[in-house]
Amino acid sequence: MSTLTDPRELDSRTCSIARTMELIGHPWTMVVLRDLFNGVRRFDELTDHLNIARNVLARRLAGLVDAGLVEKVSYREPGQRARHEYRLTPAGRDLRPVLLAVTAFGDAHLSEGHGPPMLVEHAECGGAVEVQLRCAHGHDIASRDRLRVRPGPGAHAK
Repeated sequence: MSTLTDPRELDSRTCSIARTMELIGHPWTMVVLRDLFNGVRRFDELTDHLNIARNVLARRLAGLVDAGLVEKVSYREPGQRARHEYRLTPAGRDLRPVLLAVTAFGDAHLSEGHGPPMLVEHAECGGAVEVQLRCAHGHDIASRDRLRVRPGPGAHAK
């Protein structure tokens, strides 16, 4: 791979963005993940809160379970049959910065001047949660700062 220097020479199917979007880029998936992060775990609660068709929700949850982002956990209410709730796995919880970045974009560019509909705070201190981009040497990266992309060990030529 060391001879390849131009990302256009690489197989785009090995791109981490493409692979991740294959998992989370389907309609409804991000809002299902949002609700799971916010503690909505039961199928009927998700259906009601999202106003989503049951078959669509079932497909999204099955895909998230198959991808290892969500796990099904059985529960039983007294006098009722066993049911399932859905909980994020460690891999699913690793998507929190992605959801927070999408939220920050929407708050900044799509709120039509009304401000954010939800505020995310650190439960321990009440401070606003911010997504920050920083290099491994500790430098903050601004949206206008230039970044360089180079092939990594998982890159493949076209």
